[in-house]
Amino acid sequence: MRQTVLNQHHAASTLTLPNWPRLPIHSRVVLPPPSAEDETQRIPLLDGQRAPYINLDNAASTAPLPAVWEAVQRFLPYYSSVHRGSGFKSRLSTAAYEEAHEIIGKFVGADLETNTVIFGKNTTEAINLLAQRLPLQPHDVVLTTLLEHHSNDLPWRARAQVIHVRATPEGRLDEEDFDRKLAAYADRVVLVAVTGASNVTGFIPPIYRLAAKAHAVGAEILVDAAQLAPHRPIDMKADDDPEHLDYVALSAHKMYAPFGTGALIGPKRRFLASPPAQRGGGTVEIVTLDQVYWRGLPDREEAGSPNVVGAVAMAVAAQELMAMGMDHIARQESELTAYALRQLQTVPGLTLYGERDWRRPHERTGVIPFNLAGIPHGLVAAILGYEGGIGVRNGCFCAHPYVVHLLGLTEQEQSFWRWEALAGDKSHMPGMVRISLGHTTTRSDIDRLVAMLRRIVRGDYEGRYRVDPKTGDYAPEGCKDRFVDHFSLSSEQH
Repeated sequence: MRQTVLNQHHAASTLTLPNWPRLPIHSRVVLPPPSAEDETQRIPLLDGQRAPYINLDNAASTAPLPAVWEAVQRFLPYYSSVHRGSGFKSRLSTAAYEEAHEIIGKFVGADLETNTVIFGKNTTEAINLLAQRLPLQPHDVVLTTLLEHHSNDLPWRARAQVIHVRATPEGRLDEEDFDRKLAAYADRVVLVAVTGASNVTGFIPPIYRLAAKAHAVGAEILVDAAQLAPHRPIDMKADDDPEHLDYVALSAHKMYAPFGTGALIGPKRRFLASPPAQRGGGTVEIVTLDQVYWRGLPDREEAGSPNVVGAVAMAVAAQELMAMGMDHIARQESELTAYALRQLQTVPGLTLYGERDWRRPHERTGVIPFNLAGIPHGLVAAILGYEGGIGVRNGCFCAHPYVVHLLGLTEQEQSFWRWEALAGDKSHMPGMVRISLGHTTTRSDIDRLVAMLRRIVRGDYEGRYRVDPKTGDYAPEGCKDRFVDHFSLSSEQH
């Protein structure tokens, strides 16, 4: 089949997202987003009491901003399938969807004359899409780092030779090793794939300096900005700037819009150079029995009916973050990170990983991993959740090589737990407890965490906890979660 490209340019939208037309008040129901003071947000503890939920798991996912929550509910009555629909709702949805592309482009400082915004499910899908779209050969090298989430490592292993840059003992990117490996493979490096901020330690690599080094040898750079976007400003810079970021990948659920959308931003020329990775409805202009005329960008890369609601939510979140001021958000977070580091180091037997110096919070986001001496990380997380009402995460955070490095495990220790886990017993999986701060985190949240950690160290907790060997998760004996009291898809609500 002969495949022909037919480009199409999206006309700029004239809508402004927060000012969509509203339905008459009698025909719409707008529920306010929950707050910590709402009784529905007081979660049950093991002792039968209820307490406000403390979310210290923002690196995994975030709750929607109030403006996002409200905008989605205002938009839903007008939702319709986008593109080519003649009805008012379809025309409005199309305009909102196209404007969402423009807003995300603005959020990362992209020149949309030469670059495109492609919506998908999340950062993982965005990186996999790029891995499919780059014309990689088996001998090509993708230079990545030990700091990466699996999503910025595994997709490249299937397409090219992956070389990992080392980390320093405390977990920073070893830039000297980066320089050595970039020089050693200079004629083969096609892409530098690096995290914008670690989801384990919060370290922020010098992405603009790495971009200039990559471009000097003719390579491009991808920044996995899932953990960076809600915490620091991103500027892709001009295409001809040596520090230009060629590709940026984002997840809306990390930036206070958990409605199932992510984005890949990159040069139009890359995606117009060959047929799309996924083909079907929405990607074509004309199809005959022997010809395909592909649509322009971003349509050709967004196969099927898109997640319009998710795109709207992501765009509103981006607008809100920009209105708050990314520099202001960064300063507030740095102050809170410094406070958390100081307070955590007062807990007996607590070991911090990554940067321990509270006077250097600007070098990281508010992601802090730790362990308590002699107490499994899974048990600490479980007690915090069941008895403290504090949501954290534990384990290896989809970054196994990096966590193993930070823990300083010997090869023998690594071999043992790998063998045991593959045999079905994850009781002894290595890992850490991770807290991650968001824009609503307060000093009182940190104080409550520290107080609970002190209780755990003293053995002052109620439950008798058992580990499930299949999952490595801990739970108190006899505890039965009654989720139906809070939410259930069943029609039988109690």
